[in-house]
Amino acid sequence: MKITKPINFAIAAMAGLAFACGGGEKTTETAETVATPATPEVEMSLEEKYQDNPIYIKGLAKLKASDCTSCHMVERKIVGPSYADVAAKYEATEENIEMLAKKVIEGGVGTWGEIPMPPHPALSIEDAKDMVAYVLLLKK
Repeated sequence: MKITKPINFAIAAMAGLAFACGGGEKTTETAETVATPATPEVEMSLEEKYQDNPIYIKGLAKLKASDCTSCHMVERKIVGPSYADVAAKYEATEENIEMLAKKVIEGGVGTWGEIPMPPHPALSIEDAKDMVAYVLLLKK
């Protein structure tokens, strides 16, 4: 049975390719913990903390469906600032949400360094506002 060697090799090659393309260890940050003010020793995930918050639910869903996660993470800087850094810099006011949503759509450079953020002209202002409102919820 000479055909089994090529099949075994093909299976091993496909497994290696799947692992190299993300089938292995996940590096995204999805289980961040937040201490609650009433009981600082108890920590809960953001999902638990905001599970009923419509801003959190809508914003997270829209961010996951976008290309934002290729440059931003919740707690860690990749290309652009982390969501937590953005939340620390800006208060969750209607003016800031409007201003940041416009920056997301128009793109720009200089606020967080010299690496430009590409524009997202296909994104609606309402979707951008939902995403920004979610990010600003992450203030510690």
